[in-house]
Order: sequence, then C-alpha cells, then structure tokens
Amino acid sequence: MATKKASKEFKWDYAPAPESSEHVAIKPRYELYIDGKFVKPHSKKYLDSINPSNGTKLSEVAHAGHKDVNSAVKAARNAYEKSWKKLSGKERGKYIFRIARMIQERSRELAVIETMDGGKPIRESRDFDIPAAANHFFYYAGWADKLNYAFPNQKPKSLGVAAQIIPWNFPLLMAAWKIAPALACGNTVVLKPAENTSLTALKLAEIIQDCDLPPGVVNIITGFGDTGAALVNHPDVSKVAFTGSTEVGKTIQRSLAGCNKKLTLELGGKAANIICDDAAINQAIEGIVNGIFFNQGHVCCAGSRLFIQENIAAEVIQKLKARMETLIVGDPMDKNTDVGAINSKEQFEKIQSYLKIGKNEGLEIYQSNCAIPKSGYFCKPTLFIGAAQSNRVVQEEIFGPVLTIQTFRTIEEAIEKANNIPYGLSAGVWSEKGSRIFNMTSKLRAGVVWANTYNKFDPTSPFGGYKESGFGREGGLHGLKAYLRF
Repeated sequence: MATKKASKEFKWDYAPAPESSEHVAIKPRYELYIDGKFVKPHSKKYLDSINPSNGTKLSEVAHAGHKDVNSAVKAARNAYEKSWKKLSGKERGKYIFRIARMIQERSRELAVIETMDGGKPIRESRDFDIPAAANHFFYYAGWADKLNYAFPNQKPKSLGVAAQIIPWNFPLLMAAWKIAPALACGNTVVLKPAENTSLTALKLAEIIQDCDLPPGVVNIITGFGDTGAALVNHPDVSKVAFTGSTEVGKTIQRSLAGCNKKLTLELGGKAANIICDDAAINQAIEGIVNGIFFNQGHVCCAGSRLFIQENIAAEVIQKLKARMETLIVGDPMDKNTDVGAINSKEQFEKIQSYLKIGKNEGLEIYQSNCAIPKSGYFCKPTLFIGAAQSNRVVQEEIFGPVLTIQTFRTIEEAIEKANNIPYGLSAGVWSEKGSRIFNMTSKLRAGVVWANTYNKFDPTSPFGGYKESGFGREGGLHGLKAYLRF
C-alpha cells in the first residue's frame, strides 16, 4: 500500500514488499564440483560468501588449489576425449536444452540467491538475469546440431577443454554466456566464478548434476585469483575465456603469449551515452537511469559518461535530478527497490574513493536525497556535473552508481570526446534522425552501440569490445566461433 507524503512534490512512500527467501535452500558449505561430484578441496580452505546488504554470512565455498585445478582439467579432458566430442550435436543439444528448462523451473530460487549473494535488486535478478541465462542455454541448444550450417564449407571442430573465468556482477548469466556455446560446440568446461558471488554457479552445478550430464563435461571450481591463474596456465587447457578487469585481462594475455591457446577477453568499460538536441528527452532520461543506476553501475557496459548537447543540457540535468529523487535505495530483496547494495566492502570503498577524487577535482556533485540503510554497503545515485576529459572520474572505471556529465556543441565534438578514452565496450545514441544515428554509430569506437535505448541484450546478438575492453565476442554466431577451430 502506498501513502502520500504531505509535500509539494507529492512523493510516495511504498510499504515494504520483500521477496520471501523461505523456499531457498543454501547449504552452510559448498564443495568443488569436479567430474560430476562435489568434492572437498585439497587445500582444506574455505572462503565466506557474505550478503552485502546486511553483512550476514550466507555460506562458505571451497578454495581450489593447484591439485584441485589439475583434477578439474583432467576430468574435463577425459570427458572430452571419451564421451562429449563423440556425441552427436543433436544429443548435446538435448542436454543443453534440459539445463535451460531446469533453470526456468528453479528461476525463483536462483533469483533470490543471486540477489542475496550479489546485492542487486530482486526485480533485476527475477526479470532479467535468470530469464536471460535460460535463454542463452535455449539458444545454443538449438545450434548444437547445426554448426555446419552456421559455418558452411568450413568444417568446424571443437577445441577441447575451455577454461572460463567470470566476474561478480552477473554470476549466473555470465556462466550461461560461456558454458552454453562451449558445450554446443563439443567442448568441455572448467568454470571459475568470482570468489564473492559463487552460489548461483554452484546451484547451476546442482542443476547440471540433476540433468545427468556426463561426468567431467562441466566442472565448477571456486577460489581467489590464484585459482584462476592456475586454471589459465594449465597446459591441458585449449581455450581461455575471461570476463573481468582490464588489469587482470592484460596479465592473462601476457601469460598466454606464444602458446597455442585460443583466447577471448571481455574487460572493463566506460561507456558514453550521447543525447542530441532532437532526442526524446523523457525517454532518454529513462535510458540513462537504466544504464547506470538500476544496476548500481555494476555493469561493464554501464553508461557512466553522459554527453548532452549544450542547448538542452539544463533541461536534461533538471529532469535527471528529478528522476533520481524518485529512486528507492535499499533492501535488494524488496520489490520496490531500484538501487540495491554494492557487491562488497572493497568495491564500496573504491567507489567512495572516487567520490572524493571527483570532489577534489573541483566538480559539482549531486546526490539524491534518499535515505539509505544503516547496515550494508549502499551508495546514493551520484552525478558529477561539469566534468572534463582530463578528470579521473571520466577516464577511469568506477563500477558504481556514479555518472559524469559533459556537454558538446557539434556531433563531431561528441564523437571525439566519446572515443578519447582507453575503453571501447559500448555506447548509446539518442536522436530522432536515422541518418545522424548511423553516422555516429559508424564512428564510435565501441563494440556495441544502442540507439534510443540502453542495456538491451539478446542471446542472438554478439557482445564484446575494442581497445582495453578486450577482444572476441560472446552471444550469437560469434559466440560459437570462439569455441571452434576450422
């Protein structure tokens, strides 16, 4: 039930509408999933999985050491040689389709765990993350027996064992992005999720076990950076797929230089969202908010740099501030919440340090007047107004609900400013003129450019970056090609 405040703005307070977690079963401890079984780590070490919205411990997950990594890769290689690569595409597709169906059947449970473990609002987990993960498995299940049609006259063949490392911002979706095409192409997998958001990946392991996938085809191991390094450098790995920070991506690229492993990297971003003076402003405002605030800025393609044509800047900023005041920051499990918790203490402290940097650089800062919970890691939606290309908050990836605002006079100026950055993952253009949109999208150095929308994803569409945002594509036919040799 909503009640109206006695104020001129006629803001509404909403009664809490928390999603129940009673139907969710989270074990106090999770082991490594290797060769179709959950096994204890040789290291006998475990790390805590913490709910970032309240600081409570959800579970603890195993820390895989070198012996565990070796066991997982060995299991994947055996499964590849003895069973998986010998299966027909039709049979592989049946297994992948079964995984997709079971994700759908357990979608409510997975959404709640994703929110509890990662801090994102339940609406995002429920309405996007989990359905999109299932859709990727459905999509690639359909391609498993059609590789010769996807790549005619090229005789596609599988690679072998794929080592896959995913970040904490979209744990289950990133797992689906990587596992589904790898399996469809006939490869086996060793996946390492982020150490602080491993629970849905381990739940996926349970689903894979229930689907009777041949042992060793998918192995899921947890741990810190040393686990990932051991996996990447294992001599029996044929393919490495990494999504994460640019710094770690560069380290992986250096370590694999000169070897025969196939590599794809999807790294950081600092996306430009460009609003032209003929844009539908109210629609653009919603796109801006969706691109940076609804996901706490926890998206590598978040539209964290806003460029506004000078003659409409005052109107856009005023409307953006008004929209920010309506955003609800709070319990991620509440269906009313728009902006959830920052994923970890380390990430929260990083965001706070950038807020100080922006202030010290002399930028005008604006934060919404919303109340935030006293416990947990929460940050108010923030604007830095009057930013310049030289500001650190413009050039460096913050990964939080922080938006920098710059103005431009000509389209050429907007394009030059948007491209003047080390990253090139994504961008957005807002204009009613198709010719202007095509002109800008052809000149923006970004892997994905949205027009009059933002953060729209589909399993049929490729995604990836340029420059320090990595190379290679995931999604669509491009996502298949990364797991094949010709």
